[in-house]
Amino acid sequence: MSAMSNRNWSRRSLFRAAAGMAAAGTLAACGSNNGRGGGSSGGGLVQYFHAYGEAGTEQAVKKYAAAYDGAKVSTQWITGSNFESKLFASLLTDSAPDLFEFHPQIQLVRSGQVADLTDIVEPVKDDFNQADIQSHTVDGKVYGVRMIDDPQFFFYRKSLLEKAGMGVPQTLDELVEAAAGLTTDKVKGVYLGNTLQAVIRPMIWAAGADTLDAGNRPAYHTDGVVEGLRKMRKLFTSGDLLLDAPADYWDPSALNQGLTAIQFCGMWAMPAMQQALGDDLGVFPFPKVGDAGKPAVYNGGWSMFVNAKSDRAEEAREYVKWLWIDQRKHQEDWALSYGFHIPPRTSIARSADKLKSGLPAEGVKLFSEYGHFDNIGWTQAMIKATEDVFADCVRKDGDPEASLDTCDKVVGAELEKLFG
Repeated sequence: MSAMSNRNWSRRSLFRAAAGMAAAGTLAACGSNNGRGGGSSGGGLVQYFHAYGEAGTEQAVKKYAAAYDGAKVSTQWITGSNFESKLFASLLTDSAPDLFEFHPQIQLVRSGQVADLTDIVEPVKDDFNQADIQSHTVDGKVYGVRMIDDPQFFFYRKSLLEKAGMGVPQTLDELVEAAAGLTTDKVKGVYLGNTLQAVIRPMIWAAGADTLDAGNRPAYHTDGVVEGLRKMRKLFTSGDLLLDAPADYWDPSALNQGLTAIQFCGMWAMPAMQQALGDDLGVFPFPKVGDAGKPAVYNGGWSMFVNAKSDRAEEAREYVKWLWIDQRKHQEDWALSYGFHIPPRTSIARSADKLKSGLPAEGVKLFSEYGHFDNIGWTQAMIKATEDVFADCVRKDGDPEASLDTCDKVVGAELEKLFG
């Protein structure tokens, strides 16, 4: 990543970024809000987690915290739909958490909101997936510790494709054709989530493009992306796409309950899908778009950050080091006992027996061959701008070139503000 400027964001700018993050709605799971009010005024550390959908996750996080002798650690477990708005609103107050999970975002670095964790990561830096290190690095400093990697791809019912005489889609054209061939009066061919937002970046990558290039310039406005938008519009209007499912893409119920034959989802849902469908389950990456394209897998995931403005920032750093650097058993438990996630520590991933065979091993292989990671310079405003493109060109019948031109203006303004 190229050198960043030192221009800091104002408090008001951070609030605007918070609003954008809340509007993006990119969380992977939801649950009940069992958090308490507060900040760190109660005499111990406070950490924020979004409420994962997998059973046992809340109990695990609190179990880890209870095992720590260095300080009392309380957990606010916040509903998925409210997490971003609550987190970023709280960071502007005296009741802000001392540490919190989120995704790498350059605004948090520029505003001085997150602490530099280079010194605690450095001794084990070579044992992390280096793409995770890169996605958390600004000006050579590491902000945040990756807890889990979450590859996302298509899951499908093998028997339904076989019955329809179809192979696994290798191109977006073939996915559109498969959706048509698999749709019946009871089952839709494909489910991409209720908002379609989860497949935006995978489609960009599958078209051979990117969000930003190595020089932090826009890299998504290409002929391949335009072609992809037109094909996605065709799929959206075909009647073969499941819309308005009871749960969004992160929940496996659409596939498990027979509402669709193919569903875009994350590896976290693999155990639940296997339990419901047994061996009648396969996975494939987002298929390539156009001649210049190639398959793509988005690596989502969550990272732990320390609130640099907390009075207990140093204590929070010690806790992050203890749990997410030193406690390998807890890290493995978190990645593999509550759904399947890939441990970002390569030594732990290599020894993870649950990921060494069958469908999990196939998911790891797709992740290794086609994985794309977050770019810390790709801000929520930029994410929202591409979501607007999808809303205009896929959900409506807007012109892709005109919509991308509008997106370019938003992204260009953000890049000017961030990098000069």
